[in-house]
Amino acid sequence: MREAAAELFFRHGYEATTLRQVAAKVGIQVGSLYNHISGKETLLRWIMVGIMEDLLAAQQEAIAGQTGTLNQLRAAIDCHIRFHAARARDVFIGNSELRSLSPPNRRQVIELRDRYEATLRELVERAAAEGWADVVDPQLQTFAILAIGVHVSTWYRPKGPLTLDEIVEKYTVIVLRQLGVQEPAGSLRTPN
Repeated sequence: MREAAAELFFRHGYEATTLRQVAAKVGIQVGSLYNHISGKETLLRWIMVGIMEDLLAAQQEAIAGQTGTLNQLRAAIDCHIRFHAARARDVFIGNSELRSLSPPNRRQVIELRDRYEATLRELVERAAAEGWADVVDPQLQTFAILAIGVHVSTWYRPKGPLTLDEIVEKYTVIVLRQLGVQEPAGSLRTPN
């Protein structure tokens, strides 16, 4: 049901999608939907909360597997770009339909988004505090990192000229340089 709704919200937008369309895509009567949900917004909340919970879990798993701030920052950047490339449809829904949620549901999604952002910002701040980075404004630079990942979701194609690994590698270098990361010469991979 969630998958069917996500596909329809992506194609037609939340406002233009009807529960009748969702029911038809799932293969059930529209009245049967109410055995599972209280209304269309429930589906949107499930989708958007699910996206953010998946992103948070992926971020935490990526960071937990690393030691040292710089390695954790690299892992967070890698995770951010890969998630947004792999889940482009979900990212689109998450960015375009937040306004369609009622205030309590919107707050729930924003709280999850803020937790994700805070973890990344803390890594940026730690990199600066440890002398690895020359950070001008941790908040703005975190927003720049977030924007890079979101933008990847708009143009990345698996059959495009660059593999996802190449994109992740190049963007990681770009982000670290944007942060003024100071590493020993040759330790950052550079584009070919």
